[in-house]
Order: sequence, then structure tokens, then C-alpha cells
Amino acid sequence: MLEHIPQWLGQALRGVRAGTDKLAIADPALGGAPGQGFARLDLTSTAFADGGRLPPRFTADGEGVSPPLLWRDPPAGTAWLALLVEDADSPTPQPLVHAVVRGLPATAGQLAEGAIRADGEGSDGGDVGRNSYRREGWLPPDPPTGHGEHRYAFQLFAVDAGAADPGVDPGRSALVAAMAGHVLAAGLLVGTYSRSEDAPVGPVGAAVAG
Repeated sequence: MLEHIPQWLGQALRGVRAGTDKLAIADPALGGAPGQGFARLDLTSTAFADGGRLPPRFTADGEGVSPPLLWRDPPAGTAWLALLVEDADSPTPQPLVHAVVRGLPATAGQLAEGAIRADGEGSDGGDVGRNSYRREGWLPPDPPTGHGEHRYAFQLFAVDAGAADPGVDPGRSALVAAMAGHVLAAGLLVGTYSRSEDAPVGPVGAAVAG
């Protein structure tokens, strides 16, 4: 996984980032951004503030469980909710997908800590789809050392009854295609994470004078 990228390579890739414009919430097919085409959902967490650092517990440096999420009052007409978590700063052409959940009841109001896990392991509500590693469940953040701060976008969508069925265990593309034109509201919560950069960076293969 990305934590195994050498620090010198992470440093070299600092300018290579997927970008916030490629997040699902910015996709014109879903309505653009909150306040532009659909209403805004209030999405929060008791574990971190919007724009704040994710505690290691929720990353590959800790237990690697998904964080708790809370939301309030989806609009009338909401048939179900969907959650997508993407890394806007992944050194990849598209944001790395850390979680896909669809079919959350409109009245749910929350996802408990650790709730995003493979369906066979007892996921709490909804159908947990496949992340970028083609696995069901939560993909813990693991940014490359030396790459700088990564922004993890928790995106919650309120979907009407006209949306297509994305199928069982959908990936990001299938979910976005199913929701297109049927998003009533969306919420965005951003958590950040980075790895320490204590070691000096020098030429690859440089000898240490002794």
C-alpha cells in the first residue's frame, strides 16, 4: 500500500495529486457542489473537526477502523443515502476511494465507529461497496511519507426514489452512475492526515561520508 512508498519518492511526488475537482461531489452529473444545484446536508464527526487531522486510530498507523459520522434531516423525498470517501491528494490520476456505502436509511442519522466493514462481517446499515483495492469495507488512510498532507473527503448524498440500482457491492463508478440526476442534497466533511518527514531527503544512492 502507499505507506510502503520510499520517502524520497513521496517527496518527489508532492506535486502529483488527483485534485478536489475530481471528487464525486464536484461531478456535474450529481449536481456540482453543495449550494449549486442541490441542498446541503450537515455532516459531522465526534472524532475530528471539518478540516482537522484524523486521529491515527482511523488510519493504517492505528486500528484502521472507520470514524463515526453524524448527519441531520435529509430533505423530503429522500429514499436512501450514500457515502463516498475519497483521497483528493492521492498521487494517482483519480482520487483513491476509501469507502463506498449505499442504501443507508433516510432516518439513520449516523454511522457508528467501525461500521464501514465488509457486509459479511456485520456492517451496520446499507450495502458496503468496494474501495480502490476492490475490497468491501474501509480502506484506512496511508499516505506516502514525504508527500505532505492528504485531504480525505467524506461525501454524503441524499438520493431520491428514481435512482437506478447500482447493484450489490458497487464501486464508485457504479454508484455515481446510479445517482446521476437523483441527488437531492449532499454533505462534505474533510479530514486530513500525513506522515512524519523527519529523515533528510537527498540524491538516490548517495553515500554517507564516514
